[in-house]
Amino acid sequence: MRKALACVVLAAGQGTRMKSALPKVLHALNGVPMIHHVLRAVSGLRPERVVVVVGRDNRKALEEALGAEDVRFALQRKPLGTAHALLSAARALSGFQGDVLVMNGDTPLVSTATLRRFVTRHRRAGNGLSLLSFVAEDPAGYGRILRDGSGRPVGIREEADASEEEKSIREVNSGIYLFDAGTLPLLKRIRLNDGKGEYYLTDILGIASRRGLDCGVYCYGDGDEFIGVNTREELLRAQRLLRERTVRHWLERDVSFMDEESVYIQPGVLIGKGTLIYPNVYLEGRTTIGNGCVIYPGVRITDGTVGDGVIIKDSSVVESAEIREGAVVGPFARLRPGTVIMRDARIGNFVEVKASTVGEGAKAQHLSYIGDADVGSRVNIGAGTITCNYDGRKKHRTVIEDDVFIGSDTQLVAPVRVEKGAYVGAGSTITKDVPPGALAISRSRERHIRGWARKKKRKKG
Repeated sequence: MRKALACVVLAAGQGTRMKSALPKVLHALNGVPMIHHVLRAVSGLRPERVVVVVGRDNRKALEEALGAEDVRFALQRKPLGTAHALLSAARALSGFQGDVLVMNGDTPLVSTATLRRFVTRHRRAGNGLSLLSFVAEDPAGYGRILRDGSGRPVGIREEADASEEEKSIREVNSGIYLFDAGTLPLLKRIRLNDGKGEYYLTDILGIASRRGLDCGVYCYGDGDEFIGVNTREELLRAQRLLRERTVRHWLERDVSFMDEESVYIQPGVLIGKGTLIYPNVYLEGRTTIGNGCVIYPGVRITDGTVGDGVIIKDSSVVESAEIREGAVVGPFARLRPGTVIMRDARIGNFVEVKASTVGEGAKAQHLSYIGDADVGSRVNIGAGTITCNYDGRKKHRTVIEDDVFIGSDTQLVAPVRVEKGAYVGAGSTITKDVPPGALAISRSRERHIRGWARKKKRKKG
């Protein structure tokens, strides 16, 4: 029978070193609050319950930010340290039997794979308590792992309390613990640290060891994975490390980058094989990029769906829109929510499309606005065309059927329909439906007034 797992995320600290009114764990890392990265890593273990410990000062903000998450909240009423924070979760863990994983909400780079290995080793050893450690190049600020002559872990020494000899130890505490639920009552034996006025969770290893409990400390080599974020400088470092990890992930899946240091890819993005991404590209939200695409510099795609073989040229913006196979978009194009660009269509420079479908092989190459429109296949939209969709109170739709030719500088005043194969002359304002195969022209008659310029100059004189 699979042993149950619960997780407690300690997030009660306000994070004063961030110098921000925003709670520390809500600062964004790769566009996502830090604590969401932690919860995503934990969710891969399929825990039976997840408890987030909050403080008085950040309770409201965290409950609002995590409202859509399947978590329970526990309030640490006073900031009395990490052991006290874990004890604050006792009610939320009431009746739970199994293993309890404890993590800090400000360690956003820990992976599900690492946590899974940790849980497996803990269970195979039959430990009552386990924790993760790593070897730090610079251990300053970390609690040092103390071992006896046989290598058995016997305690953790916080730097403020460490001797000079202990400070030379480079194996340090990651802040990730795994308890058998039956071990948690030992937390009540932790004494108040007089210097800090707090109850240190790190003291639990020494207490458990002295009581003869089976304890394990598992040292993992990559200290970057356990980086704690307490300052904006550390946040920037974590951002860089996460970007490097993300780029490495996609390089291993046949995605190419012209400059891996300038791309920005959020965790929910998917990219197909053979795609080439140029510098300064932002891929955000639930964006999906197909196989064999080319994304040129300065492109930003948020919650977009991009089919195979699509080319998106420089400085284009795609927001909650779909671009199907073989289409070309940009440069300097904007696709707004609800837009679908069909197969092999062309959307050119300074063209904005909103809540519209542009049909297969259709072209809108220059300086146009297509809003609330249904554009058929093989349609040509001339430069400067505007679908006038708003009457001051309501939005109306424009329908342009297959094989229509719209001349430059045309205004289509919705609701209006241009039927199959029709032509619209340049400079027209169309307010009525155009029959199939017809030519629609709406212009005043051109007049040439001879001598007008000479008369005008004479008047000025």
